[in-house]
Amino acid sequence: MAASRYRRFLKLCEEWPVDETKRGRDLGAYLRQRVAQAFREGENTQVAEPEACDEMYESLARLHSNYYKHKYPRPRDTSFSGLTLEEYKLILSTDTLGELKDMNKGLWKKLREKFAATSPEEKQKVWAQSLSRPRT
Repeated sequence: MAASRYRRFLKLCEEWPVDETKRGRDLGAYLRQRVAQAFREGENTQVAEPEACDEMYESLARLHSNYYKHKYPRPRDTSFSGLTLEEYKLILSTDTLGELKDMNKGLWKKLREKFAATSPEEKQKVWAQSLSRPRT
């Protein structure tokens, strides 16, 4: 029975798309990682809680098949902001979020990061130099 569970999860992983724009945050990549952890021994893995495993599979299968999208259709394909799905995908990409994060930093913080010493030795040198400067 564990072999059939393993094969079902593998099939789901193969069908689940990976969004390359969400590096490190993609649900498909996370799902693959978790399945690999849960089924370390492949088809020979003994599942401790078969009912919970089956429920998890069914939930993921419903998400993948857009069950809830079809059960609760939206009247329009926009949100309160008026942006389209493609615009949201662009905004939520890892690269764009990184750029937005950099934009939100203040000038002082940007300068500190740019000129900050990186290694502990460099920090020690900068600190020692600041102590040895004559005060005016």
